Amino acid sequence: GMEYARDLADAMERDGKGVILDQFANPDNPLAHYETTGPEIWKDTDGRVTHFVSAMGTTGTITGVSRYLKEKNPLIQIIGAQPAEGSRIPGIRKWPEAYLPKIYDPKFIDRQEPVTQADAEHMARRMAREEGIFAGISAAGALCVALRIAEEVENATIVFVVCDRGDRYLSTGVFPA
Repeated sequence: GMEYARDLADAMERDGKGVILDQFANPDNPLAHYETTGPEIWKDTDGRVTHFVSAMGTTGTITGVSRYLKEKNPLIQIIGAQPAEGSRIPGIRKWPEAYLPKIYDPKFIDRQEPVTQADAEHMARRMAREEGIFAGISAAGALCVALRIAEEVENATIVFVVCDRGDRYLSTGVFPA
């Protein structure tokens, strides 16, 4: 899996057989979201965003955006979408402690919410059918969490990022013909 790939890349770099740009440890990953995605969300919502939901893959998006939004308004709720126990959702990880991305800064995250694989796959199909958004399973998982929050909180302005595209899943059966 992902851990093996990271270990192999580390070994190749040590042996001089490659270079790792390492999106899991490269500070430019969250910095890009701090400098661009966060300000875009703030501007496009006229500063009215109340909740930000993000899939937790490399954690670059949630780390950078949350830092920016919390500087603007510390009351904004930051929620990470995580796979529920026993679920495998590509692009969303429950990181083992040894592999937790070095860029991840939990101090800006208010909570993590579980999403089942079945719910994320169903939501990906719904997004395509009802909204014309051909998103992947991790983006759909974040939408599942955002919709849950919308049911719980009145007058909220909830933002989530479509971080994944559906064409990656055409051969998996998620999008049947």
